[in-house]
Amino acid sequence: MEPLKPFESNESKPTVKETEKNNRGNGPIKPSGAFVGASWAALLIGAVAYCIGLFNAEMMLNEKGYYFTILLFGLFSVISVQKSVRDRMEGIPVTDLYYGISWFTTLASVALLVVGLWNADLLLSEKGFFGMSFTLSLFAAIAVQKNTRDLKE
Repeated sequence: MEPLKPFESNESKPTVKETEKNNRGNGPIKPSGAFVGASWAALLIGAVAYCIGLFNAEMMLNEKGYYFTILLFGLFSVISVQKSVRDRMEGIPVTDLYYGISWFTTLASVALLVVGLWNADLLLSEKGFFGMSFTLSLFAAIAVQKNTRDLKE
């Protein structure tokens, strides 16, 4: 008895690109409402938690301003990175200078937070809280930007 052979047809198998194009149509797959909602919720939870932590932290007002500015700087930077990466993928011209600055500012915001927390007189749990809420906010901002762009197309 011979083993079963896979079904063979005369048609050639589509490539991965062709399959993706057939699945997506002309544009990207639209995000589901649940994913859009979850992205916005994560952004709000991360940013609000970070701000509540700052409000309740026992530090001077100028330190609180430093950490708040880093949050805003980081959010803007990751949105800029997401936009420039997406533009390049879609063939929209993005200068190397802008692309590089976007990545530099994103890494700088993370480095500034790490250095600030490293030198802060906070409990280790507070430092971890600020680091995690900052990370959640940045990741969620990328997802929200992606969803906004996908829904526009």
